[in-house]
Amino acid sequence: MLSTPKGHIRRITAGCLLTVAAVALLSPVLPTYPELPAGEMVGQWVWIDRMMMVAAACMAVAVFLLKRGETVSPVVPLSVALLVMGSIEAVWGWRQLFGWTASGHSLYLLTGSFFNPGPYSGYLAMVLPVCLHEYLGNRQKIVRRAAGVVGAVLLCVLPAGMSRSAWIAAGVACLWVYACHAGWSGKWRRQWSEHRKRTTAWLVCGVCVLVLLGSGLFLLKPDSARGRFFMWRMACHAIAEQPWSGHGNGSFAAAYGDAQEAYFSAGDYEAWEERVAGSPEYAFNEYVQIAVEWGVPCLLGVLIAMGGGIYAGMKKKRYGIVGALLSLSIFAFSSYPLQLPIFVVTGTALLVACMLRGQRTEWLAVGIIICLWGGLHLQKDKETEQACYEWGNARILYRMGAYEAAEKEYEKLFPLLKDRGNFLFEYGHGLHKQNKTEISTQLLKLASRKSCDPMVLNIIGKNYQQEGNYKEAEQWLWRAVHRLPSRIYPYYLLAKLYAEPTFSQPQKLQEMIHIVLTKNPKVESTATKDMRKEIEKIKNELNKK
Repeated sequence: MLSTPKGHIRRITAGCLLTVAAVALLSPVLPTYPELPAGEMVGQWVWIDRMMMVAAACMAVAVFLLKRGETVSPVVPLSVALLVMGSIEAVWGWRQLFGWTASGHSLYLLTGSFFNPGPYSGYLAMVLPVCLHEYLGNRQKIVRRAAGVVGAVLLCVLPAGMSRSAWIAAGVACLWVYACHAGWSGKWRRQWSEHRKRTTAWLVCGVCVLVLLGSGLFLLKPDSARGRFFMWRMACHAIAEQPWSGHGNGSFAAAYGDAQEAYFSAGDYEAWEERVAGSPEYAFNEYVQIAVEWGVPCLLGVLIAMGGGIYAGMKKKRYGIVGALLSLSIFAFSSYPLQLPIFVVTGTALLVACMLRGQRTEWLAVGIIICLWGGLHLQKDKETEQACYEWGNARILYRMGAYEAAEKEYEKLFPLLKDRGNFLFEYGHGLHKQNKTEISTQLLKLASRKSCDPMVLNIIGKNYQQEGNYKEAEQWLWRAVHRLPSRIYPYYLLAKLYAEPTFSQPQKLQEMIHIVLTKNPKVESTATKDMRKEIEKIKNELNKK
């Protein structure tokens, strides 16, 4: 039965509305929030909540326009949205490279709308397979040309991000998309059945090339690569402690810090491990982070869902969408995309697009879900966003040293921001500066469950020292030493503790003096030089006695 012109226009209108909905859902990648504290994502969540309401309204009208049995594939709306956002991000990156637009971070030239080049490169890598699919498979010339232009601009910007994870993700995903269009699967089966020896030789050569490429990427930033491997090893120790239930949502930093502290306190480690160790907020491997926070069963569930989505997308020949999801899943192996709201939303949209057939009932269900999500979270996220803006203002007082004035602001914001490690540290440190040691210690102990920064432990140790509780101070300062042995500061604090007349420890003091004066820090700074000068004075006074 032929469709009427009126019915054709109706379906086109429904498709356009669904495309607007997809663009709205993916638009949170564009706004920036320089007034919020660095790395704070609540502004993006508020935008997402609002855009979910817009998308739900568009879906509701589209469902009303569609007749029973009619379908609109989610592939076209989502592909268009990705191409639009990818092109804007690529042009944004070009402008930053030429100095026409400021980057999102003072240390990097290229960040797009993101805070640093890592996630930005990962986003471009996710869009690139969609461009390739549309260029190879779309029958409309205008769409092919547009996809080709966007892909070319992405390819020009992507290398400048210097993200090896994004390069690998984009390369593998694009190769997979090209293989699907070129029919490599059938050709491979025929080649294997007819020329096994030749095929084996080519396989060996391919493995050798991959090994060489991997070695080259490793040598590009060797300490960075070693740091990632060491980080994953410590995270696996944290997983082993609670493999089934995990440590809880948002607990990665604390669990990681405890695992690293236990490892270094044992004393059996290599010098390079001390050099590359850090205090990360994320695992730089989403699968490991899920296992740390939620447990191995939850990780298996996520992997099954992703595998099921990719399989469903392949069966439906949605190669561009599957390529984007494949790129994201590879990038997530050595970065932290799911800690950023836009990747969570985009990844979910890709997974849903792989599975949906595009029926009216499916669009209605998706619209209801996102409407409920946005409606339930909007008010709370807006309150948290406003609190974060006020925190940014309070930070000015804190950094100026106006601790008493800052304390009043931090106290007011505590109920809404008590789950943020940086907020708790600043609040506790400001109280430490005012000699309010008891409440400062309480806040910093809360911060130690949200952060693995050894500075939190240092300030707790200093609080106990001010109270005259030297044994407790020594314990916390040694925890700071073991958490990150490359830092000189905790050794300096221990030297001052052992120099206390009421807690005199001459042998331990000599040991700390030697470490402070001879240890090579990661980065030489004015603070390090000042600490060494002060320790030199203590040493000279000891020699005079």
